[in-house]
Amino acid sequence: MTPISYGKDEKLTETSAPSTGKQSAAIRLLLACGVIAPLLNSVAILILGAIRPGYNAWTVPDSNLELGDGGWMQITNYIVTGALLLAFAIGMRLLLRTGHGSTWGPILLGSYGLTFIGAGLFLPDPSQGYPPGASSTLTIHGAIHILLGLLQFTALIAACFVLARHEQAPERRGWSWYSVITGLLVAASYVAFALTDKLLDGGPTGLIERIGIIGSGIWIALLAIRLISRSIPRVSVE
Repeated sequence: MTPISYGKDEKLTETSAPSTGKQSAAIRLLLACGVIAPLLNSVAILILGAIRPGYNAWTVPDSNLELGDGGWMQITNYIVTGALLLAFAIGMRLLLRTGHGSTWGPILLGSYGLTFIGAGLFLPDPSQGYPPGASSTLTIHGAIHILLGLLQFTALIAACFVLARHEQAPERRGWSWYSVITGLLVAASYVAFALTDKLLDGGPTGLIERIGIIGSGIWIALLAIRLISRSIPRVSVE
């Protein structure tokens, strides 16, 4: 849709070329991927965790859903979610040309998306008794999966703080504080997840992880919605 404005004779006059409207629509489509990605991932891990035989979502990490019968569904979820997050990061970079976080924000969220794709390609080792009877011996692909998880949450935490600085206007301080709080929540959930997974057999490892995943997913979706509203061409009256 081409942005338009009213001239002094009250007639509609174009203020930009038609290609500008097409570019804006393409950017909005990329940004919309940031709404779809966390919604897809959250729904997938909740549903798959509830219906998978022998799987306990309270204690077992969501990545273990890649293992066992039906593991292809979680693998597909990771890869699609990662591709959508990568598209969102590209749209963000196209929209944000200047200001704090205009470069590193998209880079960090793009890296976050790439780790999902990597997690779908390198499966975790069995843990917390799932799949039942499987060996929990560390393997190369399992070690890579653990490293990707560390990079994933590090990139996300950094993105929260970087993009909090992007919103420094007084009327946007609420969003800035929300971003900081989300970053702290993700950091706390990751530390608690790691400690519970190693020290407490049968502890709420899966629950803690899901709190961080869903909490950060809400932040990403709301960020995408804010950016979409910013990308909509405005109609001005002169």
